[in-house]
Amino acid sequence: MKAICWHGTNDVRLESVPDPKIINPRDAIVKITTTAICGSDLHLYNGYIPTMEKGDILGHEFMGEVVELGSAVKNIKVGDRVVVPFPISCGNCFFCQRDLWSLCDNSNPNAWMAEKIMGHSPSGIFGYSHMLGGYAGGQAEYARVPFADVGLLKIPDGLTDEQVVFLTDIFPTGYMAAENCEIQPGDIVAIWGCGPVGQFAIRSAYMLGAERVIAIDRVPERLQMAKDGNAEILNFEELDVGEALKEMTGGRGPDAVMDAVGMEAHGMGLEGLYDKAKQAVRLETDRPHVLRQAIVACRKGGTVSIPGVYGGFVDKIPMGAAMNKGLTFKMGQTHVHRYLRSLLEHIQNGDIDPSFVITHRLPLEQAPHGYEIFKHKQDNCIKVVLKP
Repeated sequence: MKAICWHGTNDVRLESVPDPKIINPRDAIVKITTTAICGSDLHLYNGYIPTMEKGDILGHEFMGEVVELGSAVKNIKVGDRVVVPFPISCGNCFFCQRDLWSLCDNSNPNAWMAEKIMGHSPSGIFGYSHMLGGYAGGQAEYARVPFADVGLLKIPDGLTDEQVVFLTDIFPTGYMAAENCEIQPGDIVAIWGCGPVGQFAIRSAYMLGAERVIAIDRVPERLQMAKDGNAEILNFEELDVGEALKEMTGGRGPDAVMDAVGMEAHGMGLEGLYDKAKQAVRLETDRPHVLRQAIVACRKGGTVSIPGVYGGFVDKIPMGAAMNKGLTFKMGQTHVHRYLRSLLEHIQNGDIDPSFVITHRLPLEQAPHGYEIFKHKQDNCIKVVLKP
């Protein structure tokens, strides 16, 4: 089959690789009909996630048709159209039983790698480094799905791939990030980052009862999409975001703040140069400019929600502000399985059409071009969908 393989920083290639096979009775083989490039994939593309190996198949947002099943999978049939959550979860462990699916104890065969850095391992993830399982991803023609009896969600007739493919990651990620804000009626939520996750977070915050959402970015087309979602917008290149947020909230600050950017945030001035220099020589793995700004901006007693991916270590975090203001932090890889059915109902009811975020549709062989325009924000690119 054909697949998009990682070969190093800024180097992904379409290659012929062996077809996946059933290994475990709970496996399924899915013929992929739609997949996508995620902002998290850019961290791999930019070389910031350790334990990648040349030839690794990328991609963790994908869906398709079941073409083969292991003998233990009874709730899915060959021919079913399914979406595949990006975390791989067994359904039986301590964490899965507590609805903490991205913390599954049994799906990462390389847990020892993650434990060295994190103390404990999260779940395995499709197409996202050997530290997180080394699983082949979904930017391919076919994929093997472990624990298919737990992970696969059958899609009813009448919905297009583009309406449901983002149930695999960015729609639940934006929704969980908004849920983590613990929104109360009348709340003001400030969201840094108007990429795909930020866009879903904006709309999810309103679905959960926010009165106002303020979105922060610098890319015109992203800001416009946020404005189309009823957000008030701030361009961080044109003003002091902290001062603007004070003015917009009567001096109190937002009730909740969200870092939907993560480890590759663009800082301004000396702080930005400091982070880039330390990251370049690996004295700091991640650039936390947005996280610093969000902590300082949040009102006293507020909540900091972090859906943006962080991979290692950060520097100069204002913990004094966080502690003395009594802030609550909520974060983590998304527990996608928790949200699949409720968000599918929102799509079926017409509350949201997730396809609004798509700006580019490309065949699989043009994925390297898709990575480039997504990374460099060229051609008004916000979200790339690939068709194998």
